[in-house]
Amino acid sequence: MNVQFPYSFDSTGHTSQDNLPSHISDMIEQILFTSPGERVNRPTFGCGLIQLVFAGNSDALAAAQQQVIQTALLQWLSDLIQVNAVYVSAEEATLLISIVYTIIATQEQQTQQFVYGGPAQ
Repeated sequence: MNVQFPYSFDSTGHTSQDNLPSHISDMIEQILFTSPGERVNRPTFGCGLIQLVFAGNSDALAAAQQQVIQTALLQWLSDLIQVNAVYVSAEEATLLISIVYTIIATQEQQTQQFVYGGPAQ
């Protein structure tokens, strides 16, 4: 069952379901923006991207974060996706993340991009 995120009900009052690509996309986002220790029953879940808000942005940080993201995706989603590449680059106050993966069930390649940080508005 691919539960829709955020959790909601459909028109019949049942739990809303999502298609597989959208469900996987939601799970990747949850892994990126959940810090280890944040979930009581899964203390190692997540990769801690949010914790970078107080870290200085640099190429070294981007390289380290690339490894952390790839490891977390392999740990939590290896039965659903094959991670082809994770690109992380630091540009001024912004961390750009691009994840290329293949959905195992359909052999469909997907790319997701995330922007973290940036100038205050």
